[in-house]
Amino acid sequence: MTVDCTACPLRKNALFSPMTEEEVAFMRRFKTGELQVTGGTQILLEGSGAAQLYTCLSGHGLRYKTLSNGRRQVVSFVLPGDFIGLQASVMGEMHHSVESTTDMTLCVFNRADIWTLFKSFPTRAFDLTFLAAVEEHFLGEALATVGQKGAFEKLAWSLHRFFTRADAVGLVRGAQCPLPYRQQDLADALGLSLVHTNKTLARLRGQGLADWSDGRLTVPDVAALAEAGLVDAARMQTRPLI
Repeated sequence: MTVDCTACPLRKNALFSPMTEEEVAFMRRFKTGELQVTGGTQILLEGSGAAQLYTCLSGHGLRYKTLSNGRRQVVSFVLPGDFIGLQASVMGEMHHSVESTTDMTLCVFNRADIWTLFKSFPTRAFDLTFLAAVEEHFLGEALATVGQKGAFEKLAWSLHRFFTRADAVGLVRGAQCPLPYRQQDLADALGLSLVHTNKTLARLRGQGLADWSDGRLTVPDVAALAEAGLVDAARMQTRPLI
């Protein structure tokens, strides 16, 4: 059954900024339905427009660019609460693709209605700008990681980010969270070979910092993993939920 915005399970997480009753009422009108997709479904295609925008309600996915030689660069990973398709709405077409890696439930919004958001709820419209700024900040952090850190630091940084993001949306149980990706996906994100990625993951596991197996990530000591990945100690900032 479709989840009503008033009962959205994501809103209870401290990561997301509170919404007024008026804002919730508008989001109920803005949301046109939900889309259920299975793992491996292409949700948005690079170079194409998009009539709809999405928020990931549950499940996991990834964003990636395809190079002219057929190789792939993973840009980021999609978790619950992430807004998808803003690029096509603003720029007319997608400059990366979005694919599900597990079954996903997506809240659906009509692209044409986004202008109503700007006219009727400028505060919520600013939230879209905030989300774009968050994405820009992440890409800058990721670029610094890929360009300036060694393989061990890269893997530690990425696993720490996965774990803390999962924790922020209520997916951590004890010291574990789901991580339903392939090692190749992580290698494609960090500019590493699959062999190097595999060996470095084994090294992290051997040092008791992180263990990724059977689609689950175990982190016994989050602070130790952050230190290994040269992670900025700044607390994760609250952000709006669209």
